[in-house]
Amino acid sequence: MTGSLLSDGKLLSSDVIHYMIPDWKVVQDYLEILEFPELKGIIFMQTACQTVQHQKGRRQYNKLRNLLKDARHDCILFANEFQQHCYLPRERGESMEKWQTRSIYNAAVWYFHHCQDRMPIVMVTEDKEAIQQYGSETEGLFVISFKNYLDNFWPDLKAAHELCDSILQSRRERENESQESHGKEYAEHLPLEVLEAGIKSGRYIQGILNVNKHRAQIEAFVRLQGASCKDSGRVVGILQKNWRDYVVTFPSKEEVQSQGKNAQKILVTPWDYRIPKIRISTQQAEALQDFRVVVRIDSWESTSVYPNGHFVRVLGRIGDLEGEIATILVENSISVVPFSEAQMCEMPVNTPGNPWKVSPEEERERKDLRETHLVFSIDPKGCEDVDDTLSVRTLTNGNLELGVHIADVTHFVPPNSYIDIEARTRATTYYLADRRYDMLPSILSADLCSLLGGVDRYAVSVIWELDKTSYEIKKVWYGRTIIRSAYKLFYEAAQELLDGNFHIVDDIPEFRDLDEKSRQAKLEELVWAIGKLTDIARHIRAKRDHCGALELEGVEIRVQLDEKKNIHDLIPKQPLEVHETVAECMILANHWVAKKIWESFPHQALLRQHPPPHQEFFSELRECAKAKAFFIDTRSNKTLADSLDNANDPNDPIVNRLLRSMATQAMSNALYFSTGSCAEEEFHHYGLALDKYTHFTSPIRRYSDIVVHRLLMAAISKDKKMEIKDNLFSNKDLEELCRHINNRNRAAQHSQKQSTELFQCMYFKDKDPENEERCISDGVIYSIRTNGVLVFIPRFGIKGAAYLRNKDGLVISCGSDSRSEWKPGSLQRFQNKITSTTTGGESVTFHLFDHVTVRISVQASRCHSDTIRLEIISNKPYMIPDTELFHQSSLLLKSDLVKEVTRSVEEAQLAQEVKVNVIQEDYQKYCQTKGRSLYTLLEEIRDLALLDVSNSYGM
Repeated sequence: MTGSLLSDGKLLSSDVIHYMIPDWKVVQDYLEILEFPELKGIIFMQTACQTVQHQKGRRQYNKLRNLLKDARHDCILFANEFQQHCYLPRERGESMEKWQTRSIYNAAVWYFHHCQDRMPIVMVTEDKEAIQQYGSETEGLFVISFKNYLDNFWPDLKAAHELCDSILQSRRERENESQESHGKEYAEHLPLEVLEAGIKSGRYIQGILNVNKHRAQIEAFVRLQGASCKDSGRVVGILQKNWRDYVVTFPSKEEVQSQGKNAQKILVTPWDYRIPKIRISTQQAEALQDFRVVVRIDSWESTSVYPNGHFVRVLGRIGDLEGEIATILVENSISVVPFSEAQMCEMPVNTPGNPWKVSPEEERERKDLRETHLVFSIDPKGCEDVDDTLSVRTLTNGNLELGVHIADVTHFVPPNSYIDIEARTRATTYYLADRRYDMLPSILSADLCSLLGGVDRYAVSVIWELDKTSYEIKKVWYGRTIIRSAYKLFYEAAQELLDGNFHIVDDIPEFRDLDEKSRQAKLEELVWAIGKLTDIARHIRAKRDHCGALELEGVEIRVQLDEKKNIHDLIPKQPLEVHETVAECMILANHWVAKKIWESFPHQALLRQHPPPHQEFFSELRECAKAKAFFIDTRSNKTLADSLDNANDPNDPIVNRLLRSMATQAMSNALYFSTGSCAEEEFHHYGLALDKYTHFTSPIRRYSDIVVHRLLMAAISKDKKMEIKDNLFSNKDLEELCRHINNRNRAAQHSQKQSTELFQCMYFKDKDPENEERCISDGVIYSIRTNGVLVFIPRFGIKGAAYLRNKDGLVISCGSDSRSEWKPGSLQRFQNKITSTTTGGESVTFHLFDHVTVRISVQASRCHSDTIRLEIISNKPYMIPDTELFHQSSLLLKSDLVKEVTRSVEEAQLAQEVKVNVIQEDYQKYCQTKGRSLYTLLEEIRDLALLDVSNSYGM
């Protein structure tokens, strides 16, 4: 009955006793209640949705869109303004709000009659006049308030009632404050329709207002569109507010009492220290003071320092691992729930009783490489989700053929399917310190789209013919293939074979059951292939180096997992040539695919750009290098790469790593973009020294690669003069999608960095920094500040500030034994050093790249995240007599960082007599995949790394 009115084939449930239609104000104010899965049969009118988009901003509008797309929620969208009998023109003098309510009621009447007057419809509105006017106008159509609706139809939905009461209380307080401040000196903001008309006419200029948290009433910065930042003006209205959910901490009992007589109206402190305190109304302040809680901002009166908000939900206890992880997810707007039944119904089946097989139709349409090509993968040890494989062989004409074969994810993920929409929303796989949240279900990511050894798989391949001596590319072929990987190698094994150490063969499963003759023949074939791939990769890298490609790696680690997929050990990654071999082949494939899709679709191809950095950002790098008598030439990527290669201290390899880290921080991140949005000269990738680049090689974990695969398939169809099956994104839509993916990538980076810092803090929190040997470590000074230095701890990958002047005004002093203490005195900062001088005439100088002994402790915070605190306790390096013992201890400690924290959390939970249900519920909501993903080895590992994720150089 309602199918013709729906998009994406979504139908309302047949077992509801009525349909509910919320008006625009209800959708705005009560969206988090409308998200309750218990509420069914909801019809969102187009008018209400557009109002949310214009008045509440992109974030709130996206929440509404996701709700409508989610098959688990029984709701649909009805485009009432496009329906002939529902559309109502706005009358002269009619306010926008009245027209919106009247339009929604008129559509509700039509919908009721469309259902042949058989299904009761309840329109919920906060407009008292509308309730009085329309309440008894149409029999079978009821018009009531949202509070009345919950009381009558959902009396047992306690959480919804509490949330509704909180929202109503917050609204009443805002109305009271508005009345009290009616005579204020500030002019009222103009209505939305006046603002929109003024912008079109040029009378008003649109911009973004950034408020200084600490000087909110007197200082703000406006970034204007189409005007200089120096232009003066005033804010005349607000088009939309970029508010979101915030994690907060309730004040302690003493703080509540100190806030004044009205204890029901309190100030809560956001976890993000940049956000001001938020005023909410609640009677649960004392009960919630030990929990992380989510609140949502409703308004911010011009006369108040603090915004107003309301309570949404509890995340977990302060300090508990799951509660803190949930906090990180909310703060980065990451909501990754388990895949829905509707999404999983779209997935292929692969069970022992019903194994997946290559279809005859695909065999006819794809190039079959199973019998003709030696295909194999090289990945980190224990990797299960293999999305790329390689091949190389000699052709009959003597030339070489190089192949890169990538999992054909788009075969299993049709455009605009439920799983495609979900993957697009997630945009990426999120990696935290102890878990990951997959972009795609495991049936794809770890099974049918994982190019495992010895099984048939669909792939998208790029195959080049190379000159047999110069390795110059003669021609290239793109297309869909069927492959069967012969070997699933790990990096160390491939390197051993490359080096001629064949004892490693016993660790390669594919060789175990072979007779000696077959084993020797296959071994020779594989060793030749790895050696030839390495030769080709050297040639490709040399060409990029000649153009100025940069090597900006930090300290990388290899993750070892046990049989239960728990972290067993973290081992510093030894630089192996096979790492470069695989990376160069992937970069080559990404580069050639970028050229292909741009040639076919010059105005709607998804590429990745990395603009050259501003020269002034390199000033600190240049000055720091001078401290070691190195000269860094930053005029081009070529000169920078050469300078960094030459800036090596033979006595201290950390120096070069720190210089590369500084070069990284001077650069902006690489970003996805649509080719129709900028000129071709802006396509260049500075770091890789390539004119065009994209991401094609990891469609399991990046939605950008899925888009690129579809573009490549469309380009192939275009070359063959065939119909393009998939509707490609327009330039405008693709640019919007790129912004979304870039945003989600930043959220992924931030959440990864924050989760690593969480584990670091939880690891050190229970240790005595005065007596625990693990809390003492060697540190390297990498930056000089006015009142201290920045230090890098190689042992744990920690970077932070070490103050040379404490809160009491005392400065650091180091005696004859090099041990530090605090004394009265002063600091004097120079370009590459800082000197601390006591009033007694003692002085100590700290230079850039000096090694010092550092004590590590944790600065605890109840309201915000804990932070690592570094204290210099000696101006000499930290030494352990047995260097090998130090190395082994370091490995054990890195492993403990995750394992010990996880174990202590589990023990604490078992010891609790009372378990908090909300923590368990949120664990089920968030904890999708336990265990560390090994994708992180080449380009995603950030924990314990030298590079700061917030400034990471993402290729």
